[in-house]
Formats: sequence, structure tokens, C-alpha cells
Amino acid sequence: MKLEENPLEIDGGENFYKGMIISVHKDRYEIMVDDSCIYFGRLKPSVYYRNPQAVFPTVGDEVVFENIMSGDVIIVETMPRRSCFFRANPTQGLPDQAVAANFDYVFLVMSLNRDFHIGKLTRYLAAASKAGGTAVLLLSKTDLITEQELKQCVEQVAYLAPKLMVLPVSTYSGEGMEQLRGLLPGKKAVFLGASGVGKSSLVNALMGEKVMETGDIREADAQGRHTTTKRQCFFMPNGGILMDTPGMRKIMMSRAEGDFSDIFEETERLMSSCRFRNCTHKNEPGCAVREALENGSLDERQYKEYLQLLMEESRAKGREQHRLKRLSRPGKYGKKDRKWKEGE
Repeated sequence: MKLEENPLEIDGGENFYKGMIISVHKDRYEIMVDDSCIYFGRLKPSVYYRNPQAVFPTVGDEVVFENIMSGDVIIVETMPRRSCFFRANPTQGLPDQAVAANFDYVFLVMSLNRDFHIGKLTRYLAAASKAGGTAVLLLSKTDLITEQELKQCVEQVAYLAPKLMVLPVSTYSGEGMEQLRGLLPGKKAVFLGASGVGKSSLVNALMGEKVMETGDIREADAQGRHTTTKRQCFFMPNGGILMDTPGMRKIMMSRAEGDFSDIFEETERLMSSCRFRNCTHKNEPGCAVREALENGSLDERQYKEYLQLLMEESRAKGREQHRLKRLSRPGKYGKKDRKWKEGE
């Protein structure tokens, strides 16, 4: 299809069109229109870089762009999202990073050879709860552990998040792959996890061909090597879309609102049962949380993790408010303009 055949009716011009971001290359975006035509685009500076509240596009986003007839098209708008996975930006002063958008499933990938850790899973689940979509835990590389070890891992996950769908998979033995394929017809799924957990191998297996480079497992720490360096989409024959992302060393809570009840259901229930509504759970009488911690019915480590996540979320919101104030009033929150003096 030629762009000229299906323009959008937008005030100010006739060369505006809509497409989906299928790959991100730093400041350049690959856009697909009507499941066939591919274009490369850049952001319009006045819309994105000069607007402190601009929604920067990511893989999976629907965008409006202008065809300028020569060179890259110009992206002028990010359409509203139905789901989006955010993480706190490691660079001070920058907004949260959007990793992927408009997906149906969040596949959290953890390999069973030294990557599996309940604390790390708690953070991934907390971030996924803010994203929207359905979270599914993929326990990869099941061929590297015994059945008893796998059973113990599944039991730990069931204790943390009873409602979470857990799917042990192995691209080597084929375990769980057919069940995983059954989730994907007509759906979009984003793969999230640390480097070397097998995300690229899973994408290759689901696609039925090698579309991603994979690395060998290091003998020193039994971990795979980092191979994915960009966010991109892959299109399955059954209509499913896979979004692969680079590995993330650590998940810090973003400012996005989220519901932690699936992970901390008991903790939040106890908090609402305290005698005082503004209970700090320290010295107040009738504190259900402190009582549960003392009698052992509430896991102290899980409770501390919950407080840590809430604190990170609060700090992320504070950083964003400060960033917006600094950009809107640079004279007060940034460097003040140097006053001119007579004789200079």
C-alpha cells in the first residue's frame, strides 16, 4: 500500500498517517503501516524534545507521522496506550523509560540455572502490575535442573503469587513450548528478564527460525551472554506478535500507578485491619501488621520488600514532579540567569 492511498484527516496537512513502532534504534524508529509497508522515522523536536510531558514512543506504540516525501518520516504524536511497561530511568533528571506498549501478555523470563530468585521475581511482578496485560512467568532452561528442584521453585512462586500463571519451558527439550504457542495466536507479548536467561532462544523457537542471535552459556557462572541490544517486534504466522527487549540488570519502580494486591494481598489486608487508619505500623496499639510480624503469620522479608517498593514509587513520583518544575521554571529550579551589569 502506498501512503497516499490512506491519509488521515488532520488539520494542517494532508500527508499524515498512522503506523506501529516495530523497532527502536536509539533516536530512529521503524514504523509498519497496514502489516506490510515499512518506514523509518524521527521525532518532531517541537512535539517531543520541547515538551516536558511528551509521551515518547516505544516498540508496540501506535503513532501518527507526517510523510515529508524525502528522507525519514516525522513522528508527531503517540497514540493512547492500553498497556505499557515502564522502568525508572537510570539517568538522573530524565523521565521513566517505556520499554514496550500495547501488549496482551508480559512474559517474565527467569532461567533456572542461578537466575531464579524470589526477591527479583517480586520486583518484576510489581512492575508488571503497573503495566497492564497478563503476567506469565516463564521458567526457562528446565533441562538444566532436576524435577525435584523445579517443583521447589514452582512451590515458592505459588506461595508468593498464587494467581500467577507459571510455565516451565525449555527450548532444548521442548518442554512447555506448545502450551506457550497456544497463548499467542492474535496476541501481542513482551519478553522481559535479565541478560542471558534465554529470551532470544525462546523467540527463535516460537518463530520456527533463527531471527535472534544467541550466546553460549559461560562456564564460570552458568549464565548466557547478552545478545539483544534493541527493542523489536517479530511476527508469527498465527498472528501473534513477539516483542523482545534487552536484558535488565535491575528493576526500579517507576512513577506509574499500580496494584500490588496480587503479590502482597495478605500485607494489604492486614494494613486495612489496623485500629487506626493512619497507622504507621510501628508503635500504635491495635496494629494488625506488627502483631502478624511478631507471631510469624506475616513474612518479615516480604513486608520489608513491600515497603521498599512503595518508597521507590514515591521517590519516582517526586523526581518527576521536580523535573517538571525545573523545566517549567528554570530560573527558580535550575541555574539563574546572570544579570547584566553596566560597564560590562
